[in-house]
Amino acid sequence: MTNSTRAPGLPGGETSMDSAGKGRWLGLAMLSVGVAMIIVDATIVNVAVPAIIAELKLDGATAEWVNTTYALVFAAFLISLGRIGDLTGRRRLYILGLFVFIASSVLAGAAPNGTLLIVARLLQGVGGAMILPATQSILNNNFRGRDRAIAFGIWGSVIGGMAAIGPLLGGWLTTELSWRWAFFINVPIGLIAVLGTLRYIRESKDQDAKRGLDPLGFILVTVGLAGIVFALIEGRAYGWWAPEKAINLAGLSWPLDAPISVIPVAIAVSLVALVLFYIVETGRKRAGVAYLFDFDLWRVPTFRYGNLAGTIVSLGEFGLLFALPLFLQAVLGLTAFQTGLVFLSLAVGAFFAAPAAAGIARRSGPRRVVTLGMGLEAVGILWTTLMIGKDINPLVLVPPLFVYGIGVGFATAQLANVVLGDVPPQESGLASGANTTMRQMGSALGIAILGTILFSTLLSETKANLAAIPGLPAVAQAGIAESIDKSAGQALTGIKADPANALVVVAIEDAFVDAARAAGFGALAFVLLGLGLSFLLPASAGRGHGMGEDAAATAPPAH
Repeated sequence: MTNSTRAPGLPGGETSMDSAGKGRWLGLAMLSVGVAMIIVDATIVNVAVPAIIAELKLDGATAEWVNTTYALVFAAFLISLGRIGDLTGRRRLYILGLFVFIASSVLAGAAPNGTLLIVARLLQGVGGAMILPATQSILNNNFRGRDRAIAFGIWGSVIGGMAAIGPLLGGWLTTELSWRWAFFINVPIGLIAVLGTLRYIRESKDQDAKRGLDPLGFILVTVGLAGIVFALIEGRAYGWWAPEKAINLAGLSWPLDAPISVIPVAIAVSLVALVLFYIVETGRKRAGVAYLFDFDLWRVPTFRYGNLAGTIVSLGEFGLLFALPLFLQAVLGLTAFQTGLVFLSLAVGAFFAAPAAAGIARRSGPRRVVTLGMGLEAVGILWTTLMIGKDINPLVLVPPLFVYGIGVGFATAQLANVVLGDVPPQESGLASGANTTMRQMGSALGIAILGTILFSTLLSETKANLAAIPGLPAVAQAGIAESIDKSAGQALTGIKADPANALVVVAIEDAFVDAARAAGFGALAFVLLGLGLSFLLPASAGRGHGMGEDAAATAPPAH
C-alpha cells in the first residue's frame, strides 16, 4: 500500500519501511529472504544437473541451457526492470518478482521434459531480475547513516553466504528427496517473503520521474546484455571464432559448418545494440522525455570506480567457485554434498562479516571495508590455491575459505553501499540494476576466462603426462584426453575404478592439480586488480545518503 505522505528526510515524496522498532528490521529480513532465494537458485542447480539429465534423458546441449538460461536472462533484464521499479513502485516490483519466481519454480519442479524446464528457468531469471534491484533500491532509499551500513552489511553477507550454501542444500535435497525439490523449496520461502513484505515494507517510487515508456531502450539494452552474457557463458562450448558444435534449440540453429561461430556474431550484435542504446538514451534525456538509463551516473566517482572494482573482483570470486568444486569431486572423490560442506566455511565467514563490517564502516568509512574485504579475498584465494594437492585432506581448505568468505562479506555488502551512496534516491533502481548487471557480467566473464584456463591447462597437461607413460598407445592417450576434456575432468572418477589405470590416474590427477592452481592464480590476479581500483574510491564514499562533496559537482540532476 502506497503511503501518500512524505517520509521525513526522503526527497521527492519517497516513503519508507515501517520505521517503528523491530518492524523496520523485519522488513530487511524479508528482503534478505527474497535475495537468499534467488542467489541460492543460481548455484543449487549445479549439483542437481546429473540427476536431471538421468531422469529427463537430456542431451549435453539441453543440460547446458538448463544451467545457463537463468543467469543469461537474469543479467539481461536487471537494468530495465530496476528502472520499472523506480517508476511503478519498488515494493510492487519486489512482490511481483516473488510471485513470478514462485510460479516458475513450481513449473520447473514439475517439468516433464527439458524444454519446459528451460522455459521455467527463463521465467525464474525474469523473477530474479525483478527481485534483486528492488531490494537494493529499497535499502538505498530507506536506511540512513549507521543503520545504512548495518543494512547493507546484512544484505551483502546474505549474498556471499547463500552462494556457498546453494551447493550444500542442492546436494542434500537431490540425495535425500529429488532434484525437483531444488525448485519446490522456493515455494514456502517465497510465500514467507511475500507475507512479510506486505506487512513490514511500505511502497516507494520516483515521484519526479518523467512518465512514459522507453520501449526501444528496453529492447536495445536487453539484446545487448543478453548477447554478451550468452557469448561469455557459451564461448568455450560453441567456439570463440571457429564453430566447435552446432546449436539447435527451440527452432534456432547455427550449423557446425558455418564460416564462423555464433559467438563473435553475438558479440558484434550486442556491441551495436549497446552503442545504439547509448545514443537513444542520451537523446531522450536531452529531449526531456522518459528514458531508461542516465549515463551521467558514470560521472559520479563512487558509482564509476565502485562498479569497475566490483566487476573485476567478480571475475575472480565466481571463477574460483566454479573451478574448485570440479577439482574436489574429480580428484579428491568428494560427493556433491561433501563439496557443499567444504564450502560451508565460506558461507559462515560471509555471515560472520556482517556485524563486523558495519562497525568498521561506522568508524573508518565503507570504502575501507571494501578495500579490507578485497584484501582478505586475495589472502583467502592465495592460501586456498597453495593448499591444492591431490593427497590433501579437504579440511585443510576450510580455514582459507573461511577467510575468503569474510572478505566476500565485507566487499559485497559495503561495495553496494559505496556504489549507491552518492546516487540520487530517485535513480536508485536503475543504478542498482546497473551495479548488479556489471557484477553478473563479471561473474560470467570470470567463469569464461578461468574456465578456459582450467580446461585448457587440464587438457594440455593431461596429454603431456599421458605421453610420458611407457607403452600407452597414442590412440588410447587421445581417447583418455578427450574424455577428460568433454567431462570437465569428471571422467576421472570412472577411470579410477579400474586398478590397471593407476599410472593414468596419477597423470590426470597431476594435470588437474596444475590446472586448478592456474585457475586459482588467475582468480587472484583479478581480485588484486579490483583491490587496486578500490583505492580510487573517495575516502568518504557511502558515509551518508545523497551527494557527497566529491560527487556533487558532477552528479546528474534529479529529474
